[in-house]
Amino acid sequence: MMDLHSPATIRHLKDKYGFRLAKGLGQNFLTNPGVLQDMVRGAEITDQDLVVEIGPGIGVLTRVLADSAAWVCAVEVDRRLEPILAETLEDRDNVEICWEDILKTDVRRLIEEGKEKMGPDGAVRIVGNLPYYITTPILMKLLEEDTGAESITVMMQKEVADRIVASPGGKDYGALSVAVQYHCETRRVAVVPKESFYPHPKVDSAILHLTMRDAKAAEVNDEKTMFACVRAGFNQRRKTLVNALSSGLGMDKEEVRICLDRAGVDGGRRAETLTIQDFAQISNEIENYQRQG
Repeated sequence: MMDLHSPATIRHLKDKYGFRLAKGLGQNFLTNPGVLQDMVRGAEITDQDLVVEIGPGIGVLTRVLADSAAWVCAVEVDRRLEPILAETLEDRDNVEICWEDILKTDVRRLIEEGKEKMGPDGAVRIVGNLPYYITTPILMKLLEEDTGAESITVMMQKEVADRIVASPGGKDYGALSVAVQYHCETRRVAVVPKESFYPHPKVDSAILHLTMRDAKAAEVNDEKTMFACVRAGFNQRRKTLVNALSSGLGMDKEEVRICLDRAGVDGGRRAETLTIQDFAQISNEIENYQRQG
């Protein structure tokens, strides 16, 4: 089998099938075999597992996943890759290509179909090299939907990864940190230099392993209210909580002060200092106040 890590091989396949990279789809193909092993090890894949891969590209990671897992369903939106993947995956009989947009795909359906074929014993892992421009929408879709996956291991822009794993008090900590950590335990697997791709992107990447929590990170009466509080706090992160929540939630400042006092949170603090539990307690008190009022 040809070396899919080689830029020369990638150029050969592009020329052979008349394929042109679509910048709008964020197509950058891995050329560093060590990164592939980092992805598989980081995802903790066993030969019993079912894997949903997001964006197989020319099949570089797909082949390695297929060697490690029981079954791989690769979700790809670009049908122009069909003849290339037919060639590069022709010797992998445990791979199925789903020609869909991941943002519109019923991932639970794919997983249930995989379990029907392969049996229910293995864990379900989601793995992928995410396009930079839609990393956050993809992640939030996977986290908010009940897919049945045990973990998500994905490569993304390093700057976004830094925000996801950030702790309260730092400049990287924000709404994305709270949203992902509410659903998952996060672990950084590796930093991936931009030179590991063809063509080279402008920034480095990072691999994160997200383990879905059995129970969310905090007890929340209404998640919609909590994340409204999170957005309000971070949309105006230089403002104090009283001012940011009043403006963002359309509440009177005195009402906000009452809720913050009941939650035991100083209204002079800023959103970047709050833990997930703090946001949960504030949102619970706001939801209680609004329900009673």
